[in-house]
Order: sequence, then structure tokens, then C-alpha cells
Amino acid sequence: MLGGYGAVGAGIVAELRRRGEEALAAGRNPRLADVVVDLREPRSLAAALPGVDVVVNAAGAEDPTVAEAVTGAGAAFVDITATTGYVAALERLTPCAPVLLSVGLAPGLTNLLAAEVHGESPDTPIDIALLLGAGERHGEASTAWAYGLLGRGFRDPATGRRIRNYTLARHFVLPGQGPRRLYRADYSDQHVLTRDLGVAVRTYFGLDSGAATAALAALTWVPGASKAPRGLHPPGGDRWLAMARGRDGTTRWLGGRGQSRATAAIAATAARAAAGLPAGVHHLHRVLRLADLDVIGAQEAATECRRSRRD
Repeated sequence: MLGGYGAVGAGIVAELRRRGEEALAAGRNPRLADVVVDLREPRSLAAALPGVDVVVNAAGAEDPTVAEAVTGAGAAFVDITATTGYVAALERLTPCAPVLLSVGLAPGLTNLLAAEVHGESPDTPIDIALLLGAGERHGEASTAWAYGLLGRGFRDPATGRRIRNYTLARHFVLPGQGPRRLYRADYSDQHVLTRDLGVAVRTYFGLDSGAATAALAALTWVPGASKAPRGLHPPGGDRWLAMARGRDGTTRWLGGRGQSRATAAIAATAARAAAGLPAGVHHLHRVLRLADLDVIGAQEAATECRRSRRD
């Protein structure tokens, strides 16, 4: 587990061990790591790979050569990244072992929810709504990633239109949250799903604090905001919700408490599945169905799962 003692990585290690797997936390700190690995030194990673079946990257390091080194040694590689450009770079690899992507909440759970909607209504465009708890501390890498979107743009996967992150609001009525205003954000799920499902998929993001969400929408227009200090945490709770909604009203959603725990449960399920996949690059919605996720049965990680359709 690269980054195995971080906010998310430690949870994945604990979840895998709870399920009876031998999981080793890897990182640079010898006091915290089971296996010392410095990704800046290729020989350090290579020395840790013999006897390893699966490597999960929760370190926030987005370097395709790490995936090449892992798969070159015959191990499966799993990455929890949500970064569109990095996902595209991994997809261009021709690995001799499996690479499994889209294995967290978004992308990951959102992919499975959208695939369920698509299975019932195959021709309808899909909007993904992701709401995360503003009060939960997500770790340095996750916080830096969210701030890093400020002021940056991306191409809409369906139209090619240039979009600035945290703009183009859409209103959603979210279970347990009521009416919410969410904003477009460059999560990789929408790009992969638009291609794989053949319909327009768009991802909208917000925090459980409406004020914190509005702050993101304002800061995205402030020059240099992406480099703002990371020490401040806005008020809010630890509830999260992911929803996929077809334009015809077909909806799937899952919500709970503790984003990091839910991510760990999903990534642990993905890691266990990865070893049995054929060589090549895979995404979670091509490997598992929503019902396969252990997170649904683990009430400590996810408390609500519903489906609905507007007639």
C-alpha cells in the first residue's frame, strides 16, 4: 500500500486486514511503514515488489512509471486517483499485468451508480452529484487536489466546451440534504463514462456546507487561489453522498458518514478483484457491479442506498 499510513491508505490497509488479507503499509517513514519505499528512487520500489500480488497507490504520486514498474514485476496496480490527465496517461500504457482505476468514491462508486442508471435507461444523459463532508480531514494529498482545481479548466467530454472548475451550477434535490447547488469539477469519471457508455456524463461537486461550496465557486475566479494555504478547514460534517441521475429521472444513490472509510472499503474490494484480472487497463464499472461492493453491506461505511425513477 503506497501511502499506507496516510488518511486514506491506512484505512485501506485496515480494511484489507479485516478481510483476512496480508496488507503492508509502504512509505518513506521507517517508523510508520511496514516496508520502506521511496518513490523518488526506482530501486527502492523494485526492491519491495518480489512476492507482492497487488500494489495500491494511495500516496498521491501520479507518475505512470510507477505503474510500469509494478506491472513489469508481474503485480497488479490499483490507483485511487481522480485526476483526468493522469488517468489518460495510465490508459495509454500496455501493461503486462492488470491496472485497475476508478476505485474510490469519485471515480469509483460514481462509475457504478452511473452504470446502473445506464443499464436501465441506456439512451439518457447522466448527471453525477458528489457531496463530501466539509468537516472531514481528507489528508494532505486530497486537500491539495481539491484546491488545485481552483481556476483551472477542462474540456466537457461530450461537447468539447472549455469549462472552469467550480462553475456552471446545477440544482439537485439530494436525499437527506434537500435542494443543493453543485458545480462542475474535473473528476475523471465523467470522461471515462462518456466514452464507455456512449452518452453525455457530467460530474457536479459540492460540500455539505453550502457556504463552503459557495466559497469554492468564488475562489475559482481569484488568481493564485489554487496555491492558497491548506491549513484551514471549513465548517461542516462528515456525511457524503454520491448520486447518478438520468435526464429521464432514473436515479441511483448511496450515502453515509466518513468519506475516507467509504473510500477504503471500495478500494479494498477493488484490490481483491484486481489480482484476478487479465493484463491491461480496467475501470471499476467494467469489473464489478454496485451489488458487488462490500461497502453496501458494511453499515459502518455506508448507511443508505436507494433507487428511484420519476414517472
